[in-house]
Amino acid sequence: MDIRKVKKLIEMLEESNIAEIEIHEGEESVRVSRHSTVSSAAGAVQTVTHVSPSAQTTPGAAQPAAGNNGGSIEQASAGHVVKSPMVGIFYEASSPGKPPFVEQGQKVAKGDILCVIEAMKIMNQVESDATGVITRIMAENGNPVEYGQPLFIIREE
Repeated sequence: MDIRKVKKLIEMLEESNIAEIEIHEGEESVRVSRHSTVSSAAGAVQTVTHVSPSAQTTPGAAQPAAGNNGGSIEQASAGHVVKSPMVGIFYEASSPGKPPFVEQGQKVAKGDILCVIEAMKIMNQVESDATGVITRIMAENGNPVEYGQPLFIIREE
């Protein structure tokens, strides 16, 4: 059993929005879950994650927010809060030098791409799950974001 591979699986689980992963290679297998323990070792690891936006309106959110426009969550709660679905690096554009996906004051529709979060060298698009106007961008380009951290405030229309 290679403990380094098991540790890497645990790290991958913690850094993503996956609740459980199970890997089989030959007769060896390992299952890592947020609610159970590792049963045995595994070989190579491949994960494919589909990111759906995790957005809620939560006026009493305890997560601190540092971003382009300053302020606190309490001031920003006058709209739909789009939160980070994972831990990673926030990017406002698809690549350096490209225009940002959205800007403050811009209208967005449900399904529009708001940003990209890089997690473990995978670029994950975060889509809007509300239609309205971006009233606030609460993360800074190139900075790390935490799971559940508010990224955007959308005034729904």
